[in-house]
Amino acid sequence: MPLTPFDLNLRHLRALAIIRDDGTLSAAAARVGLSQPALTQGIAKLERQLGTMLFDRRPDGICVTQAGEALAQRAEAALAHLASAVRSRPPAARGFATPDRLMTATQLDAFLRIADAGGFAAASAAYGLSPPALHRAVRDLEQVSGVALVERRGRGTVLTQHGHRMARAVRLAHREIAAGIAEISPDPEDAGRIVIGAMPLSRALLLPRALARFTRISPTVVIDVVEGSWRELVDPLRDGVLDMMVGAVRETPSADLDQRPLFTDHLSVIGRAGHPLAAISRPSPEQLARYPWVVGSRGTPLRQQWHALFAGHPLPPAPLECGSVMVIRGILQDSNLLALLSRDQVALEIDAGMLGMIGPPLPDSIRSIGLTTRAAWRPSAAQQRLMNLIEETAKDIGIPKIE
Repeated sequence: MPLTPFDLNLRHLRALAIIRDDGTLSAAAARVGLSQPALTQGIAKLERQLGTMLFDRRPDGICVTQAGEALAQRAEAALAHLASAVRSRPPAARGFATPDRLMTATQLDAFLRIADAGGFAAASAAYGLSPPALHRAVRDLEQVSGVALVERRGRGTVLTQHGHRMARAVRLAHREIAAGIAEISPDPEDAGRIVIGAMPLSRALLLPRALARFTRISPTVVIDVVEGSWRELVDPLRDGVLDMMVGAVRETPSADLDQRPLFTDHLSVIGRAGHPLAAISRPSPEQLARYPWVVGSRGTPLRQQWHALFAGHPLPPAPLECGSVMVIRGILQDSNLLALLSRDQVALEIDAGMLGMIGPPLPDSIRSIGLTTRAAWRPSAAQQRLMNLIEETAKDIGIPKIE
């Protein structure tokens, strides 16, 4: 069975950086609350689990190996996420002064499974774990942290506000440790799993070509593509469910997100082949307003671009709000409705003679397309390779990069 992040002992992981900095097991043992023989056995167990040496034992002390340094850095980042979750506790919360140092991998694993499954019963059914074991692990985690993480609602349970914060921290910690395991594998560039959030435009041309290239270079890395709009994907990105998002970026990103611009995209008015406006080379806003529209959801850049198209003119009827390009394609083919889309999103339908551009691309309707990641996120070798390939693919297919 493959090694998972919470198969590793958190106290032993915490000791890695201390041993690295102090050069002795005795100092580290005292700081993590273990005897020196217990810590010695714990580090040896870590090395057996990982199949690599984390430290060189020498007569004059102990020295961290390259693999040990990589895992120590990831462990520090993981434990910092856990510490951040408990810093948000109310001042009156009961519990230990440093609860993050007392949390166990068993507790965190059980809690994360409950958070992901949506409750104790669902987690038990999904993962084959006994309900009493799940309840006991979460109860112990609540006692350590001093706050309620789940609450009963009706016949089920939901996460509390503190529970949501804890779930995000645990998930991010899990991802960091997983990256550490991948980095010290025999071939770190061909190890691990990458989860990508794909927004509509990226799914049309850029991402498929980049992923095809990546799978030829790194066939053993598992890629999971999750489709959605920016609003649907941004919280999973923050939670660590996604590693990155590809698609339209925001003009003013949040401080907790980093955006890596790739190219600019011009929108076009799209309608069915043979649309009454298809023969007009440059339809005016008044002519475009004579037909109903499919528009993006309120607050989205696409919806804002639609409003800008009719600035100073009455808005046309918009009976449909939709963010699915697949659905929009079908609607346009069977009606006289119009929509704002990138030509690349419907290139196959245009080439097949089912849809067409109504007038030229709109010069003022520009969207910035790029990669969005968590701020201070440190990608693994495989993740970095994929991001580089996405950027190279944008250049190779002739998409102008944002300056």
